[in-house]
Amino acid sequence: MTVNGWLQFLVYFAVLLACMRPLGIYMAGVFSGKYNFLGPVEKLIYRLCGVSVDEEMDWREYAAAMLLFSFVSMLLMYFIERLQLHLPWNPQHVPGLATLLAWNTAASFTTNTNWQAYTTDLTMSYFTQMAALAYHNFLSAAVGIAVAIAMVRGIARREAKTIGNFWVDTTRACLYVLLPICIVYALVLVSQGVIQNLHPYTVARTLEHGTQTIAQGPVASQEAIKMLGTNGGGFFAANSSHPFENPTPFSNFLEMFSIFLIGAGLTVTLGRMTGSPGHGWAVFACMSILFLAGFTTAYWAESQPNPAVHNVAQLRSPHQPGGNMEGKETRFGIADSALFATITTDASCGAVNSMHDSFTPLGGMIPLVNIMLGEIIIGGVGAGLYGMIIYVVLSVFIAGLMVGRTPEYLGKKIESYDVKMTMLYVLIFPLVILSLSALSVLHPAGLAGITNPGPHGLSQILYAFTSAAGNNGSAFAGLNANSTWYNSLLGFTMLGGRFLMMIPMLALAGNLARKKSIPPSPGTFPVNTALFTVLLTGVILIVGALTFFPALSLGPILEHLLLQHGTLFS
Repeated sequence: MTVNGWLQFLVYFAVLLACMRPLGIYMAGVFSGKYNFLGPVEKLIYRLCGVSVDEEMDWREYAAAMLLFSFVSMLLMYFIERLQLHLPWNPQHVPGLATLLAWNTAASFTTNTNWQAYTTDLTMSYFTQMAALAYHNFLSAAVGIAVAIAMVRGIARREAKTIGNFWVDTTRACLYVLLPICIVYALVLVSQGVIQNLHPYTVARTLEHGTQTIAQGPVASQEAIKMLGTNGGGFFAANSSHPFENPTPFSNFLEMFSIFLIGAGLTVTLGRMTGSPGHGWAVFACMSILFLAGFTTAYWAESQPNPAVHNVAQLRSPHQPGGNMEGKETRFGIADSALFATITTDASCGAVNSMHDSFTPLGGMIPLVNIMLGEIIIGGVGAGLYGMIIYVVLSVFIAGLMVGRTPEYLGKKIESYDVKMTMLYVLIFPLVILSLSALSVLHPAGLAGITNPGPHGLSQILYAFTSAAGNNGSAFAGLNANSTWYNSLLGFTMLGGRFLMMIPMLALAGNLARKKSIPPSPGTFPVNTALFTVLLTGVILIVGALTFFPALSLGPILEHLLLQHGTLFS
């Protein structure tokens, strides 16, 4: 760990703090109807789609519209993948995808997961990249933002039957937030050397008189929304470690910054729309504590020498300089690799500039734990906010039990129905991960995908299902997931981790919107204080530890202990 590494972290966090507030205030204005500078375009979209702006939806109608839109989008993407050989902009004549791989990928991009069980630049045509993958990068991100805004409205409204209009919220998320930022962002990436073209792949002659095929394509436009929308799917197999996707230190910083930008800004939007700015900052403070703890641990772990290498090196020299550089780009180093890995798994993005499979056991455990906590440390665009609100409701309920009174949250009584929906949300996530991981460990088809025996193999399987359920999309890359087993199970895992968790959350939003507002009393637990931040952080860590520590102890923790004693697996 170096002073330079910590300075990079501090600069990153300072820039994020400076930008999140104005964006959060702007988003509150957008979804409150205050900003309509693209009004004619917006009205044209509604007219073409038959949407009535004035007709709002209750939570059931909102959920039904969201599910219907996602299903149709997924079906469209599936057929594009299958038929891409016969579609335009396919200079490499890439064939259509196999049935299960197309299904898995369609489920992946529809759920904002962007899990990729294929070599991207050898599998997808330019048309598929733009009309299917980039399209879903925008729309899946917009759906997440829309649902989060519906949740915030449920908290803010009093005795209301509706929580907004799904079609309006999704349109505004794209038109006023995602598209304007991405247009500027993509141009900045092009200025840094990220490519943007429709050229056929280039065949170059090497110094050894061989040939090398260099992939081309419309990369910058997809890279921008991939990061801003916390999607994470790479245009190239190497993802953000590829120089065509991430060529410079500035592009690396910009990509990390954009991953957190909207998620952090939405905490300001929460405070603004509910009339309690302090509550939004208390929620962000909890996210920041967990972010700092994760980065510190990952940076420390990756700064240590690999014990297996260190023991051999000591025979020649008593000191081994540096830390674990395996799987990392030398142009980014340990600090930026650890920071990128922490950010991308905090925010359910899944983009990587280093291979998590090559991290030390404890360093690789941090990305895994970040996702296991429930996609809430900033989290995916929208999903991070509503996931955190679930834990806020749980924390308020626990605080109420401690003082022996009905819990309250921003003037709303938290009653049995609210707690049931909260616990349903909390329990679905580990149920999907642990049950399917256990099934894969016991089944020969599941074990066939691992490339490392022992506890690291368990980590590979556990990470795959955690990443899929958490809609993250990153992987311990040693797992061979392009198989009938994993394409099938991971596809259902991604759909469950997205939509099965959205439904109880929307039900909670609808129930909160119907409640009367009650004035605070001496027994009301304030949700805008440092004490609340500490309680919220503690509840998240306790729930995460009780749920996942046994699995972690058999995976990365056991691997770390065995490695310290010189036990290796091959």
